[in-house]
Amino acid sequence: MNVARPIDNAILRSMRAAPVASVFSPRHFSDFGRPDAVRQALSRLVKAGKIQRVRRGLYHLPRPHPIIGQTGPDIMATVRALMEGSHAQWQFTGAYAVNALGLSDQVPAKIIILTDGIPRKVALGKLALVFRRAAPRNLLGAGRRAGLVIQALRYLKGSPEMAKHVARLRRDLDPKTKKDLAALAPELPAWMKPLAQEISQN
Repeated sequence: MNVARPIDNAILRSMRAAPVASVFSPRHFSDFGRPDAVRQALSRLVKAGKIQRVRRGLYHLPRPHPIIGQTGPDIMATVRALMEGSHAQWQFTGAYAVNALGLSDQVPAKIIILTDGIPRKVALGKLALVFRRAAPRNLLGAGRRAGLVIQALRYLKGSPEMAKHVARLRRDLDPKTKKDLAALAPELPAWMKPLAQEISQN
């Protein structure tokens, strides 16, 4: 199918202008037409092979990649799109937090996400996203990279390589994340405070 309709082309242009691996929902294109017209355009683009449906209501524009062939949807972008409009806090935890910070190459088949919103499970092909209800104290720094660091440290507690991980975080984290982490340090468990303080040093 040749994409020729103005709304289809407008959606494609918008997707191409966004960062690689972005994930979109129909509300991202509300300026281009009525909700039903946007949904129909997205459906046409999927059928034409121009875009991919991540799951119902979420879409992704694959792009050429020199190693993997083409890009897939980013997990963090997918979760952000899923939670959009809910006003709920959320934060990755466990092995995925460690992976997202570059401390591990392993991507778990099940990703746990803490939230003060509705608990649920979402399947993305072979990958499972599990949203678990959490108390506010376990959502410290939610939605920020500093919160991801807190979750990674909790997961790595007792690791014989903790010193190496702390050194890498201190080296690689951006100044804003370090500043956020330093501000959150007084609220952390006693065992984690000195690690956070060390990571936060410039």
